[in-house]
Amino acid sequence: MAQRKRQLVSDELTQAALQLLALKGFDVVTVDEIVAAAGVSKRTFFRYFASKEDVVVQFLADMGTGIHAELAARPAGERPSVALLHAVSVPLAECGDHPERALPVVQLILRTPALLARFLERQAQWRDDLAAELGRRRGLDPATDLYPQLAAGTALTAFNAVLQRWSDSDGAQSPAELTVQAFAVVAPALDAE
Repeated sequence: MAQRKRQLVSDELTQAALQLLALKGFDVVTVDEIVAAAGVSKRTFFRYFASKEDVVVQFLADMGTGIHAELAARPAGERPSVALLHAVSVPLAECGDHPERALPVVQLILRTPALLARFLERQAQWRDDLAAELGRRRGLDPATDLYPQLAAGTALTAFNAVLQRWSDSDGAQSPAELTVQAFAVVAPALDAE
């Protein structure tokens, strides 16, 4: 029960912070404004996050964990392009399902140099996690075989291209449609033997 309450508080803080940061801009919003919007004390905020930047970083970490979990859950014999398409489609579909919440956050991350840097830093870990899973699925060692790292990097490049195009279109284009288009381009490389 305590763990569930902690998760609810963390989720509430994250939502309040992300919406406020997206609305007003990362450099303008203070922790005081975030705690006021979330209805918690400053002490509670710092129990969960070291800084307002950490709110965004945690959001990104959760996204990466979700992509890895989706890939790991895919059928073992599935073509890599299909497995990776499904894995990255989950967070992109969530963005498309809730554009009023997700688009401002994506735009905030992509348009704020410090947050974009953290996003790309996080993706290095995502790439390693995906490469390990791809290696496991294909019986390859990511430390000695190029395929797992290259395939993971290709999938994440497609993911980034979709987010950028969706952001640039102010949500006019569908993340789901963009994802299918992106993977149509990279599938031959992902499925090469």
